[in-house]
Amino acid sequence: MTPPVVLDAMGGDHGPVATVAGAVAAWRRHGVPVVLVGARDRVERELRGHGAAGEIAVVHAEDTVPMAERGAAAATLTTSSLAVGCELISRGEGGAFVSAGSTGAVVSCAVRGIGRAGGVLRPALAVALPSLTGGASVLVDAGATADPSPAMIAQFAQLGAAYARAVLGRADPVVGLLSIGSEPGKGNRLTRRAGDLLAALPLRFHGNVEGHDVLAGTVDVIVTDGFTGNIVLKNVEGCVRTALAMVAQAGIASPERLAEIARRYDPETHGGAALLGLRGTVVVAHGSSPAATIARACVVAHALSSQDPAAGIDAVAVETAP
Repeated sequence: MTPPVVLDAMGGDHGPVATVAGAVAAWRRHGVPVVLVGARDRVERELRGHGAAGEIAVVHAEDTVPMAERGAAAATLTTSSLAVGCELISRGEGGAFVSAGSTGAVVSCAVRGIGRAGGVLRPALAVALPSLTGGASVLVDAGATADPSPAMIAQFAQLGAAYARAVLGRADPVVGLLSIGSEPGKGNRLTRRAGDLLAALPLRFHGNVEGHDVLAGTVDVIVTDGFTGNIVLKNVEGCVRTALAMVAQAGIASPERLAEIARRYDPETHGGAALLGLRGTVVVAHGSSPAATIARACVVAHALSSQDPAAGIDAVAVETAP
């Protein structure tokens, strides 16, 4: 029987209202088995509202990690829905974990409860962004590690390349390092040192790429630190919304075509970011995710666990340059 997706029912801005509705949609529309983790009374009340009482399993968790919690303190609350959910994955009682909680809290709980894959220094968030070429480029890190070392960035590149192979089907992905110029040696000290390490790794390293390359399909994997990557991700989402609104106001494209383009960049389409470098599959959804995005995150997590990209990630992670 397919292992279920373990969903943090208490995570996100909308709590059990959105997560339970998303779980019901994931199961009924997509056939993805889900286990909800959270305050049993609240979760079961929401399930009854959808006529799904007894249809989806519930595991009780006494506490909830606040959305304002950003760091390692979350991992010490062992009775939270985040901690209990990660423990289920560690015990093999779920195939993947999904949460719309605080990214920092999810990362801390996942590292403690599930554990890093062999040789991995820090996990990284990967998001596949649609490109002009019709394919997608993996942005990594999109927000898990704000202050990495150069060696961590080099390892993020390996994780991103393994993800591109396993999920996007790129046999030999090309990796670019995000910087302020395409010429070698451009960037701050962190970027320059990371570039030196990347050049020594068995990767197809393109060299530096710039901000305008993010959606151009110049490379298959764009690697950066989590602080910069998160800004890039949110800037892309905001710019796409603004540009489409301006085109709509000008009346130079049909509403149907604009809606089609918007869907390619909507969080509901990609469901969330995969947290790479762990001993299990974890997907982090937007904190403001509605039910449809939660459902999509469950579908994505289920697919990732079936493809098992972690196997390839674990193999390359130990090759990080010194």
